[in-house]
Amino acid sequence: MSLKDRFIDSLGGFANTFNSFRYIMAIKASFITLMPVIIVGAFSVLISNMVMDPKNGLAHFEMFSWLATLKPIMSSINYATLSFLTIGAVFLIGIELGKINGSRSLFPGLLAVICFIAVTPTTVDMMVNGQMQEVKDVLAKQFSDTKSLFLGMFIAILSVEIYSRLERVNSLRIKMPESVPPNVSASFSALIPAIITVVLVATFGFVFHRVTGMYLYDAVYQVIQRPLESVMQSLPGILLLMFVAQLFWVIGIHGNQMIKPIREPLLLGAIMVNMTAFEQGHEVPNIITMPFWDVYMSIGGSGCTIGLLLAVMIATRRKEMREIAKLSLGPSFFNINEPVIFGMPIMLNPILAIPFIITPLITGTIGYFATSLGFAGRAVVMVPWTTPPVINAWLSTAGSMGAVITQIGCILVAVLIYLPFVKVAARRADQAQLEAAQQSQKQAATAGQRGTL
Repeated sequence: MSLKDRFIDSLGGFANTFNSFRYIMAIKASFITLMPVIIVGAFSVLISNMVMDPKNGLAHFEMFSWLATLKPIMSSINYATLSFLTIGAVFLIGIELGKINGSRSLFPGLLAVICFIAVTPTTVDMMVNGQMQEVKDVLAKQFSDTKSLFLGMFIAILSVEIYSRLERVNSLRIKMPESVPPNVSASFSALIPAIITVVLVATFGFVFHRVTGMYLYDAVYQVIQRPLESVMQSLPGILLLMFVAQLFWVIGIHGNQMIKPIREPLLLGAIMVNMTAFEQGHEVPNIITMPFWDVYMSIGGSGCTIGLLLAVMIATRRKEMREIAKLSLGPSFFNINEPVIFGMPIMLNPILAIPFIITPLITGTIGYFATSLGFAGRAVVMVPWTTPPVINAWLSTAGSMGAVITQIGCILVAVLIYLPFVKVAARRADQAQLEAAQQSQKQAATAGQRGTL
């Protein structure tokens, strides 16, 4: 077996192991379910600021000034969705992991939320009438929004794993008579494992605070989440993540699914922070967010393959390549590019794999510097990943024409990168076709000579 084959087999084996890891499966499934919630919250921010805001929105004009009175509706939707994202994630991870562990009920999700609240501070120091006062039995926003996301994921996994193991212990089950309805019997059966789980997790949080002087939130955020956020907010960090995704695509593995457990919590968290800052009229902090990935690094799908399709239409007359490009162009407008990845193909094709890997790295760099220099606006709205190019740039940045121009420039750059590789691929296909025709002629001539003899 060649070195190339061994490398591909190794990556494939790692991908299969990684995707079958039950915690990864639970996290991926949870964030897929959460996506509509995020988008609803995002559009409430968009409508609130571009339509109902009396300073910058449509309500600024006198004939539409009445719209400003409706702004609290959008603010309440924003609060109900984006400010409770961690609670939703904890609940869903608990349910998904419970299913994987064999639970047939939704109780593991509820148990995960209970355990998360049990280790979360519920006392807040607030300024009241000019004096700092201690307010008890409240949940600060930082413990329900994305700042607590990693702690929530950790507690959800820990609590459900403990509960699932205890549930299998027969001596801890309360057995009810057969006349009792199954749902009531299941509730009593789960009672003792649930009590033990909550007590263990709450005790762990209490002891950790007493020993270290920090709450679990502070430790997880400072040691794990914040450093990862810093890495993802750097250009090298996001380019490395994209490179890994593209590498898996090239060997036939869905690259986005491979990096989703790392990408989603961090980049979705970043856009949540931006949306909150934008809604409150503060400076938008983050350049690299989930919309940044979609707008500049995944135009027309992974690898910015809209550039490949346009390059094929420009540079070659080969019928099969042009037919694949025509069939793939429609889905590509909605950032769906499996037809071109597996039809051209790009997978295991060294000629087209090179631009497929490097193009999003270059367009991402262009988008980063255009945004950091202030030419393109920062993303403040989470739009669906299927939103067509240009429209997604305009919507996600709340109407930044600089972002639209930058994305169009990235598309042109993608076409220029793909062009020479398309020409080489077409030339090699022509050569292979010619050699096949010559071989066929030789075989026919040989058969004719034998027939004469």
